[in-house]
Amino acid sequence: MTDTHDTPDAPEADGRMSHRAIRSFVLRQGRMSDAQTRFLEAKMPVVGIAYRNARIELAEVFGRQAAQVVEIGFGMGDATAKIAQALPDTDFVGIEVHGPGVGNLCKLIDTDNIPNLRIIQHDAVEVLQAMIAPDSLDGVHVFFPDPWPKKRHHKRRLIQPEFVALLASRLKPGGYIHCATDWEEYAVQMLEVLSAEPSLVNTANDYAPRPDYRPLTKFEQRGLRLGHGVWDLVFRRR
Repeated sequence: MTDTHDTPDAPEADGRMSHRAIRSFVLRQGRMSDAQTRFLEAKMPVVGIAYRNARIELAEVFGRQAAQVVEIGFGMGDATAKIAQALPDTDFVGIEVHGPGVGNLCKLIDTDNIPNLRIIQHDAVEVLQAMIAPDSLDGVHVFFPDPWPKKRHHKRRLIQPEFVALLASRLKPGGYIHCATDWEEYAVQMLEVLSAEPSLVNTANDYAPRPDYRPLTKFEQRGLRLGHGVWDLVFRRR
């Protein structure tokens, strides 16, 4: 789950957003289990990519040429792991700041032997600005970001025009952004913001059918049984 903090400001003179203007999270560090701590300490040196203020070549990281997809805010990583397993010909990078989720995904990568998945434990805005080259990604996933339901907190939502412009700039032509939310009012805002980005085009008339690669989470399945909606949005770069 992703999150934002502070009010977005105007981009800097070089076109980058100031990291003070928007973040992809609010740090609410939960208690880590012994297993999460153990796997984070043992496996992050293997499956983690350390943040640095320099471009990275994901083909070198994974040791092959393949489609490259970034997921922002993977929560506990269960869906991320399933997607990577279902799409072995695609390389995935999950970005998350919360230790328990990072530790859990390290465990899943190790126990399920998932070679096409890496982790960056850092703010996604800074990672995208510094480490990911423009026109390089085949896809970006943003699943169930924090809806910040109170109106006075809407400015903290992740899907804002400045952030969407940054995401779009990192996509190859034809690359996609896939967002999902179970909060209808946020889905409406997402649709408006994504539709307003001139470099993106909607793949559906409004909301898209859930792609087969996105698994239903236990939380989502329970919500659907209770009659709650889930909205997927899939936009492609022109």
